[in-house]
Amino acid sequence: MGWGDLGVFGEPSKETPNLDQMASEGMLFLDFYTASPLCSPSRAALLTGRLPVRNGFYTTNAHARNAYTPQDIVGGIPDSELLLPELLKKAGYTNKIIGKWHLGHRPQFHPLKHGFDEWFGSPNCHFGPYDNRALPNIPVYRDWEMIGRYYEDFKIDLKTGEANLTQIYLQEALDFISRQQASQQPFFLYWAIDATHAPVYASKHFLGTSQRGLYGDAVREIDDSIGKILKHLQKLGISENTFVFFTSDNGAALISAPKQGGSNGRFLCGKQTTFEGGMREPAIAWWPGHIPAGGVSRQLGSVMDLFTTSLSLVGLQPPSDRQIDGIDLLPAILQGKLIDRPIFYYRGNEMMAVRVGLYKAHYWTWSNSWEEYSKGIDFCPGQNVSGVTTHMQEEHTTLPLLFHLGRDPGEKYPLSFASDEYQGVMKRISAVVQQHKETMVPGVPQLNVCDKAVMNWSPPGCEKLGKCLKPPKSDPKKCFWPH
Repeated sequence: MGWGDLGVFGEPSKETPNLDQMASEGMLFLDFYTASPLCSPSRAALLTGRLPVRNGFYTTNAHARNAYTPQDIVGGIPDSELLLPELLKKAGYTNKIIGKWHLGHRPQFHPLKHGFDEWFGSPNCHFGPYDNRALPNIPVYRDWEMIGRYYEDFKIDLKTGEANLTQIYLQEALDFISRQQASQQPFFLYWAIDATHAPVYASKHFLGTSQRGLYGDAVREIDDSIGKILKHLQKLGISENTFVFFTSDNGAALISAPKQGGSNGRFLCGKQTTFEGGMREPAIAWWPGHIPAGGVSRQLGSVMDLFTTSLSLVGLQPPSDRQIDGIDLLPAILQGKLIDRPIFYYRGNEMMAVRVGLYKAHYWTWSNSWEEYSKGIDFCPGQNVSGVTTHMQEEHTTLPLLFHLGRDPGEKYPLSFASDEYQGVMKRISAVVQQHKETMVPGVPQLNVCDKAVMNWSPPGCEKLGKCLKPPKSDPKKCFWPH
């Protein structure tokens, strides 16, 4: 979901009344970022408080490549990483993930081995349908075992876009919250629905109800579901004891626009790129009785901050034996303070850009290759900016491209290299980058090796369902990442 998809951010159809109300009752973050321009690395960053290049969710197979966890990936979240739910357990929390995990699907990467007590959802996205011979359909889990597969037991109609998954995920959330409230048990719920990821889907009640087509139907259903979750917290009398945060994992995927992609507002490009459209996210904090209603924050925020902020809320310190990139946002949320901090934009193993204050410096630019572009793959449709949206990896480390995001949020007008403004700002930014690179210790890359034998052929529980499939012979290879 993109920055421009919510009514409160200016989406013309105004079809997100619940999220807009959530913002009016809480705090809207205008400058909030993901840690990666695509799914798996950003989720790893959210749950570890660390940049993907530190927690291993990147590749070294090629320079500056995006990579994620497809079915044939060998890697996943390492045991050495400490995830938020593991730490929250120390404060007595019960933790549940609903929806898309995407941090590895082999047994050692199972979310219940990394701090979650309950899981209802899938290890991968809802791609398919597959024939279960060349590729297996993706499993859906309840806790330790699969309970079915997408397209077989959990229907998604690719012709109409109809699927009941968001409603199932909503009911799981409401039931979990009710159970925890009844037992007076503190809880952490990670509600990771994926209806706005192509192939986009919505339930029958929402199909055809949006001015924006099927994508808008999916957004409307997510918005309605979030409204029901917030109302449920209020009805149970625990809203003033519950901190809720809404955001996305990356910008809208313009490659699947307009029918299956969202809006990144005025920002340049979308998912897969380190331009603003790929990494600036909608973000809302809600905590009645604590967060002043109608707040708007200019704090530079990141999904990694949710790790540190959550620990702060329960009175825990972040781990001191590793570099944590997330900061505690509570001073910004509760007292309106602005904390000076940079935002680093990574693509795989390369720091592509950095934001300091209102300025953003690009050290590398690349939208996608000419080869991919010639096949119709375009992450910046209708947004060619000469010398900025490049189809070859362009290095600018000697003279970074510098933008003032206040005057130029669309990254169209780089500052003149000869200007006093450029010279003064780059001195400050260069010092920030130098310090960052001196302290950077990359993790072991988890997204380098693929093997068809590790796909979801025989997940735990398949025997009971008669859904075990015979895997092919193991044949590990380097994963190919074109972007």
